[in-house]
Amino acid sequence: MDVPTGMTTADKIKKVLVSAEHLLQIKNQRYGDSMQKPVNVFVKDKDNLTNDIALRKRLDEKLARIANAEELRKNDTADLIGYLVLLCIEKDWLNFDDLID
Repeated sequence: MDVPTGMTTADKIKKVLVSAEHLLQIKNQRYGDSMQKPVNVFVKDKDNLTNDIALRKRLDEKLARIANAEELRKNDTADLIGYLVLLCIEKDWLNFDDLID
């Protein structure tokens, strides 16, 4: 994706977040809201694997892949953004205004 010259950092932040939102919406549709409604094919004891723990495991696995890779891949970064957004949703952290100094 080409970024027009003269974009401010604020413009770029918005562009990244809008694009990440679009990607997450598409993935959520394709995967059938799998974080909120897991199919539990391999994991039968869903009481021991909460959405929170599942997301943390996915984050750990993704970070391990990044740590062991030769180079950082765009897909890995997008996955991290997605998992972190889903973790915020799971924790009901839908607003960050309280963090503004």
